[in-house]
Amino acid sequence: MEVFSGRPRTPERHPPPGRPRDRRASLLDVRSAAGQVFLLQVVIVVLLVAATVVGMILQAARDALQQGRRESVIAAQSFANAPGTAAALRSRDPSAVLQPRAEAARKRSGMDFVIVMSTTGIRYTYPYPREIGKKFVGTIGPAVKGRTVVEQAGGPPLPAGRGTDVQAVVPVTDARGTVVGLVSAGLTVRNVAALWMPQLPIILGSGVAALALAMAGTTLVSRRLRGHTYGLSPVELARLYEHHDAVLHAVREGVLITGDDGRLLLANDEAARLLGLPEDAQGRPVQELALPEPVMRLLSSPETVTDEVYRAGNRLLAVNKRPTYPRAGRGGSVVTLRDTTELAAVSGRAEVARERLGLLYEAGVRIGTTLDVERTAQELAEVAAPQFADLVTVDLLDAVLRGWEPTAEGWRQLRRAAIGGARRMIPVYPLGEVITFSARSPQMRALQEGRGVLEADLRQAHGWREQDPERSRTALESGLRSLVTVPLRARNVALGVVNFYRAAGSPAFEPEDLAFAEELAVRAAVAIDNARRFTREHAMAVTLQRSLLPRGQPEQDALEVAWRYLPAEAGVGGDWFDVIPLPGARVALVMGDVVGRGLHAAATMGRLRTAVHNFAVLDLPVDEVLGNLDDLVVRMDDEERAGDAPGDHEHAGVTGATCLYAVYDPVVETCTMARAGHPEPVVVRPDGTVTCAGVPASAPLGLGGYPFETTELSLPEGSQLVLYTDGLVEDRAHDIDVGLERLRRALEGSGMRTPDETCQAVIDALKPSHSCDDIALLTARARAFPPARVAEWEVPSDPALVPSVRAWCRETLRKWGVEEAGFATELIVSELVTNAIRYGSPPVGVRLLHGRCLICEVSDGSGTSPRLRRAGTTDEGGRGLFLVAQFAQRWGTRYTPRGKVIWAEQALHDGASAVPRLTPVDFLLDQFELDGFDDPGS
Repeated sequence: MEVFSGRPRTPERHPPPGRPRDRRASLLDVRSAAGQVFLLQVVIVVLLVAATVVGMILQAARDALQQGRRESVIAAQSFANAPGTAAALRSRDPSAVLQPRAEAARKRSGMDFVIVMSTTGIRYTYPYPREIGKKFVGTIGPAVKGRTVVEQAGGPPLPAGRGTDVQAVVPVTDARGTVVGLVSAGLTVRNVAALWMPQLPIILGSGVAALALAMAGTTLVSRRLRGHTYGLSPVELARLYEHHDAVLHAVREGVLITGDDGRLLLANDEAARLLGLPEDAQGRPVQELALPEPVMRLLSSPETVTDEVYRAGNRLLAVNKRPTYPRAGRGGSVVTLRDTTELAAVSGRAEVARERLGLLYEAGVRIGTTLDVERTAQELAEVAAPQFADLVTVDLLDAVLRGWEPTAEGWRQLRRAAIGGARRMIPVYPLGEVITFSARSPQMRALQEGRGVLEADLRQAHGWREQDPERSRTALESGLRSLVTVPLRARNVALGVVNFYRAAGSPAFEPEDLAFAEELAVRAAVAIDNARRFTREHAMAVTLQRSLLPRGQPEQDALEVAWRYLPAEAGVGGDWFDVIPLPGARVALVMGDVVGRGLHAAATMGRLRTAVHNFAVLDLPVDEVLGNLDDLVVRMDDEERAGDAPGDHEHAGVTGATCLYAVYDPVVETCTMARAGHPEPVVVRPDGTVTCAGVPASAPLGLGGYPFETTELSLPEGSQLVLYTDGLVEDRAHDIDVGLERLRRALEGSGMRTPDETCQAVIDALKPSHSCDDIALLTARARAFPPARVAEWEVPSDPALVPSVRAWCRETLRKWGVEEAGFATELIVSELVTNAIRYGSPPVGVRLLHGRCLICEVSDGSGTSPRLRRAGTTDEGGRGLFLVAQFAQRWGTRYTPRGKVIWAEQALHDGASAVPRLTPVDFLLDQFELDGFDDPGS
């Protein structure tokens, strides 16, 4: 179909203006189709030739290697089986007999070497005599066992020079089948180019011929194409057709092209719509198209027209007309039509669009003012009603309301989260009710399809009516007429649906309203998802922090403990506390505070609490515990600075963390404490007197390089030690000294209170109405270890006195009524005392403590630590620590200023030792060959 003009087609075609008339095409121009095809053919031919050459080279190399392996095996086996070889190997000088034979065999077989060697690999023969007597380079193990070995290896220089050495090693056996020596034969696989070079000219000639044929074919195709396209390039042809399609379909003005004979040559879609043209209008005379009379005269007349208005049915058309070839004087014209009747409608739509933009702006300002999911949903309902809808309801998944990640499994049940609009009396589901949507309901369709659903007339919406027939009937009687339901989606995840209703007095929803509702829902979904994620993070932080705090009180005899923890209203922080039982009936108390909020602070707190546990297990002094903790915080700060985490407060370093570490010994009734930037603890004496502990202040954790001072405080039985974080005494309304004074007043008269009562009294007196920081409070009342449950002896450095020590232990356990633990205790004491006398230094002491468990401690003046070492089956000792570990529930070492203490604990149940039934010790020692209890110098 001709669409360019009414002139007849001519064999000649003028090139576009500015383009030279050059029809010659270069195959080297890769921008042309012919050049690209030729380039592709060249690449294919080159790849085929290269692949063929590489394949020939690899095949030739493999064939040469396989041939070398076969020849090496044949040569080695021939020489090994030759008469006299075995006898020569048993002679006094095998080299003198075998060297000439080997060289002769090498020259006859064409091998590079034939080597005869002993079963240990010592050469008897070699092409170079100076290498005789040296170790053979290669694998001989399988050949010594009677098998043949073929391998690639390298060794001393060979006459053949360098290359891939292929050698075979075969055994030489005597008449009885005994291997008396080895023979190795091999050769060097040299350049295999001679195997494939003769075929290279054939391959290259074929490639050149293929390229010549490709060039000839591409040239013929290029000339043929240019002949059919009148010299136009593919880009120019594509541009012409793109312009043609734009005129036909994209332009919102009607276009008519008529020829000089009055026939219609072209009518685009808009012109056909405006004039009501039939489908076969193109090519027919204008008079046969049944057009309105004014339009008919316009198309038939030769004059030009500019912006004249013509009526066509109920439309007013603005018309422009120009001749097709004004300079050539040939007939034909181009007519453009523009419908002016839609200007008013367009103006109305523009006003509606302006109102909608204002509503979207208002939604951006009013929705998401808080990080509460239900409040954000209510803001969406209040913004959309009544400006867009008469009634708005928001239904969310339960997972979204709780801050969880929503899943498709929860779509069938949504909870009504918000209702907005003046028509709240219409019977709809109330707030908080769980709604189970049917599969045909508009809400479920919107969730499944991921797009909004329009129900222009609810009376015809069968899926909506079958959801709840009774409620739907009442709603229709109350005036509901139209519905748009849109899914609330964020990050491509459905959070719920929002339902927009209009009543009988408002116009029904149209497709344009659906698009606006989807845009409004997208903005609201982002705010709801932000609130959901905040809810999730807050819940996760609270859960994480509470999971990292102590769940219950550990079993111990030294302290009666109670605590309180109150998180801040604006999020969780990094406060923590801990009660850690230590060896020797001692207990460690920890109170710390990490600066910051959220998951980062809670996670950092967990890391510090775990570190304190690990340091406490090592039974380090309190100042060393804080020193190690300070180094850990410094490393954590360095990791944060060196990492790629964003520089916001959530990922800031932990410099500024504080900690207080105290160890209470109930046997001597003393408490050793040190604090790193933490508030000073308070002591409540048994008579109710409140004093400060007097712990020197040290720098907070994370500054690095500062020492931590310790103090030892006498804490008699009944005294209470109160530890707390700064959130208890600091407030924006008053100074910290005021908070400390209030704490002292709250603790006055607490001498007779239990720790739990003391905690509650302090919280009631000091808890702020709006807490902006976490509060952690720990109260511990001291207990004294009964002297009757403590037994101590000094042991002279004489191994002959060990039986006496066992007798003392046996008598002490009898007095305590735990004779059943006597065997295990005597064994533990005997092993520990014996090793302390043998490997330690005076003075040696023994102490037994009877509390919740039976504790045995052996001290000496040496600073070396015992350790487990592997004991052999022939060793006379070295198994003592293994026996101690088997009969004790726990054991370990702690260091003192005067040496060390080795301790072992045995659990007691009903007064008896709870040692489980053990495998016999001798059997365990035989099976595992475990190491024993020795000092490093033993």
